[in-house]
Amino acid sequence: MRILTGNDLKSGAVVWWDGSDWSLHVDHAVDVGDRAEEIAAREEAARRVNVPYAIEAQRDDNGVRPAHIKDRVRALGPTVRPDLTLKPSDAQAGNWVI
Repeated sequence: MRILTGNDLKSGAVVWWDGSDWSLHVDHAVDVGDRAEEIAAREEAARRVNVPYAIEAQRDDNGVRPAHIKDRVRALGPTVRPDLTLKPSDAQAGNWVI
């Protein structure tokens, strides 16, 4: 599947296209297929997101997992302090990245 990611223009937070808006949670991402460039251009022009781009990902029983490690790190959150990630109570969250 192809999903869209970028950064929120106001906060700088990593965001994921959920089909109608931008979410902080990668599990909310939807497959945009061949519409990625169209959606990205429209959302960037509307100044809702900064530098949106399409990535490959997989959806399974555990949710959506970006194919590339860089985007898995972006999905999880800060790596310097696990308590600041989007999954602070999950002691195994770092294993998801690798």
